[in-house]
This record gives sequence, structure tokens and C-alpha cells, in this order.
Amino acid sequence: MSSLGRASAVIAAGTMVSRVTGLLRSIVLVGVLGSISQAADAFTVANQLPNSVFQLISVGVLTAVIVPQIVKATAKPDGGGAFISKMFTLGVVVLLVCTAIAMIAAPGLVALATSDKQQELRALATALAYWCLPQILFYGIYALLGETLNARRIFGPFTWAPVINNVVSIAGFLALGALFGNVPTRAAAWTPEMTAMLGGTATLGIMLQALVLLVFWRRTGLSLRPDFRWRGAGLGTVGRLAGWTLLMALAGIAAGFFQTSIATTVSGTDASTTVMANAWLVFMLPYSVIVLSIGTPYFTQISEHAAAGRDDEVRADISRSIRTLVFFIIAAIAAVAAAALPASRVFTRSIDETFQAAPVLIAYLIGLLPLTILFIVQRTFYAYDDTRTPFWFTIFQCTLVVGTALLASFLYTADVLPASLLAAAVALGQSIASTAQTLLAIWLLHRKIGGLQIASWMLSIGRFALAAIPAGAAGWGVFLLMGGDDGWTLRSQLFGALGTCIIGIAVVAVYIGILALLRAPELKVAGSMLRRFLPGR
Repeated sequence: MSSLGRASAVIAAGTMVSRVTGLLRSIVLVGVLGSISQAADAFTVANQLPNSVFQLISVGVLTAVIVPQIVKATAKPDGGGAFISKMFTLGVVVLLVCTAIAMIAAPGLVALATSDKQQELRALATALAYWCLPQILFYGIYALLGETLNARRIFGPFTWAPVINNVVSIAGFLALGALFGNVPTRAAAWTPEMTAMLGGTATLGIMLQALVLLVFWRRTGLSLRPDFRWRGAGLGTVGRLAGWTLLMALAGIAAGFFQTSIATTVSGTDASTTVMANAWLVFMLPYSVIVLSIGTPYFTQISEHAAAGRDDEVRADISRSIRTLVFFIIAAIAAVAAAALPASRVFTRSIDETFQAAPVLIAYLIGLLPLTILFIVQRTFYAYDDTRTPFWFTIFQCTLVVGTALLASFLYTADVLPASLLAAAVALGQSIASTAQTLLAIWLLHRKIGGLQIASWMLSIGRFALAAIPAGAAGWGVFLLMGGDDGWTLRSQLFGALGTCIIGIAVVAVYIGILALLRAPELKVAGSMLRRFLPGR
């Protein structure tokens, strides 16, 4: 448990810094381009294309397949060095091919992700996509290096590297504003010089994020060199397993494109893709800091126990990790829900935009608890080299995502749903789909290995919810004491950030106090992990 705590602390610290700088990046971008803006939405669409491929590579192949295979390969005499060299060589070749194909297909990809009613937005997004799509190569290299470092229990660099990308992006966005003054929000008013600077800055940041990981490669003790002798290296197993995860990730990307195309219908006038992306960024902050920092070391441990056939230890890992994750995540849900308006104000130019952005954040927040549990459940399937089952419950989720987005579009077209709530309706559909997916995944994992100790999870969740409800109410009370809708927390982005912190502190204090009164056993585990952040630890 001690090693898991140290690893979690390193990952959490790096993730926190990278996410905070990522928030600053988004704040600067909103300051330059706006949030309800055609130009901002065009950049969001273009920059999400390489991100989608990164998810395809990282979540769809590396996390699902490569990490468990590397864990097994470390038992070989060379520590997996030969396998890793072959994997890297093959990976870079595949990345180059994928990047070239994506560049050729850029107009079609943008068309899939935008509404045909927004031709000016589509033209700017296509131009930006040509600058952003080379990120696919660098995202892939970053994922290959980082996931291998994680598998070798070198957890820090992978989570700290994005800080470099964020710093470069912030500098580039500020330079864009300084050089071109009042940057237009209308897509048709953009010049090639503006496009090149915005897209080029985004890609430069990702390139440096990837290359900095090479500095830490020496810690693995492995040599890395080109090796094109792929036959007989065991990559056939990787390919067989990756087939299902690739299909799964492609389904997720297609569903995401469909959601974006629905949301861009109201681009430039109401909350659209940029507002959704910023709300997702806030939503992902607790997920990244809590779930990835604690869950990633657990995943490596689960993979080791599964590879050794120690199913009882796997079940114990699942129960322990979920209870620990849920302890933190429910506190985060209560805090973000109470501070939804000030938190949304951070990423908007005006109070009116804030009231459009907050419902989107709340809609996403509904799915945070299910996604937290899904993180462990889905990766347990991966640890047993089962990628087919996650494919089917992800297809189920994607079907619901598309169905709910279609329903939102229909209600908007029929004038039942206001344009200002279209993005929130799409986000709510995402949360509903994720909840149903998680329930199905738990049932399937229970059938596979049994003994998941679900009763203990539910007891813990109930205890945490019992503390979170009054804690969230206390946070909302603090917001009202600071003036509520007419208070100082909504007057500027800086005040919004400060108000969010105050509300969050109040929620966490009440939450911990109630759990202490209930003598929740998870408090001891949480305290042990948090002490890892103290100086000298």
C-alpha cells in the first residue's frame, strides 16, 4: 500500500499542476477567442481531431493492451527490452501512416464533426485541422513513452509533461492576441496568418510534450532502437486484442463527432462545442487528479495479480480501489455542483454566458461517479486480456449517446428545447449513457470473476452520499452568502476562480467532518495518501 500511495502522490501532483495549467490555457483562449464564438468552436473542432486519435491509440490500444503485455514481458531475461523496441518501431510507423491518412481526410473529418448549417465555421476548422493533425504523431509517441514508463513504475514524467504543452500554448495564445489585437470571433474574418499561428502553437506544444519524455527513458534501464523484425515477437497477440479496442474507440469517436455536429448548430449565438469542451475540462479535473492518480497504480497492480492468476487479490484490489476513489470523487461532485456558477464564470466572458455554461457542467457532473467506477471495472477486463467484452458494453453506451443527441436535436428543432440548453441536453445524454454502461459493465465483470464485494461498495457510497448532501448544501449556502447570482463571484473570471475555491473548501471541510463523526474507515486510507504530499514525504 505504501508504494501505491507514493505513486499516487507523484501522479496526483503532476496531474494537478498539468490540469491547473490546462485550466489557465483555456482561460487565456477564452480571453482571446471568446466562449460563444465561431472561431473558438472551429478551433475546438480542429484541435479535438488529433485528441480523438490520441484516445484511439492510448485508451483503445495502449492502456487496454500494451501495458498488461509489458508487465508480462518484464519477466523475460531482457526485461522486455526487445519487445518494447519492436513495439515502438511498429508504433511509429503506424502513427506516420495514420497522420498522413488523417491529413488527406481532413475536410471529411471536419464535415463529420460540424453542422452543415455552419459553412464558415467548417472552412476555418478545416484550415486549422491541417495545422493540428500532425499532433497525432506526437500524441502517439507521448503515449508510447508514457505508458511504458508507467508499466515500469516510473509514474511521474507522463503526468508532468503536459505542463510544457500548456505553457507553450498559453504563450502562443497571448502572442496571437498581442499581434492581431481584437481577434475576430466570426470565422469568416480570420486570416491565414491567424490560422497558422493558432494551429502551429497548438502542435508545437504537443511535440515538446512528447519529446521531453525521452529525457527520462534512461530510468527504465532499457535500450530503445529501431527494430523492424516484428515476426515472432508476440505482436500477433497485441494485434488480436487491439482489434476489439480499436473498434471500441472508433465507436466512441464516431459518437463524439455526432454530438459535436449537433452542438455546432447553434455556434456563434449560444453555448456550443467550446462551452462543452471547457465544462468537460472542469469535469475532468477531479477525474484526472483523483481517478487517474489513484487508479493508474492500482491498474498496474491488478494487471500483475491477474497475470499471476491471483484472482482473490484482484477482487480485493477492485473493492479497495473503488472505495478509495469514490471517497474522493463524491466530495469533488458536491464541491463542483455547489460552485457550478462561479466555476463556469472562469471560462466565460460575461454573466449571460455563465448561465448558459453552468447547466452543461452540471449535466456532465451527473456521470462522474459512474465513470469513476467504470475506470477500475473496464481495466480489470483488460488485465485479463479481455477486450471483447468492453467493446460490447461501449457499443451499448455509444448507441445511447447517439440516441440522446438525436432526441436533443429533435426537441430543439421542434422548439421544445431552447437553443441555450442544446449543449446541456447533449451533455446530459452523455451522462445517462455512461451510467447505463457502468451498470452493464459491473454485471458482466461479476459474471466473469464473481465475488466483487458490491455490497461493500454500496455501503461506502451510501455513507459518502450521506456526508456529501449536507456538505454540498453548505457550499451552496456559502455561495448565497457571497451574493449568489448577483454576488462578486460572478463579476470576473478571477473572482469566479476565487469563489470556486472558497466554496470547495467549505464543502470538503463539512464532508470530512461528517465522515469523521461516522467513523468512516476510508478516512484513514485517504489521510495516508494525502500525507504523501507533505514536505519530506
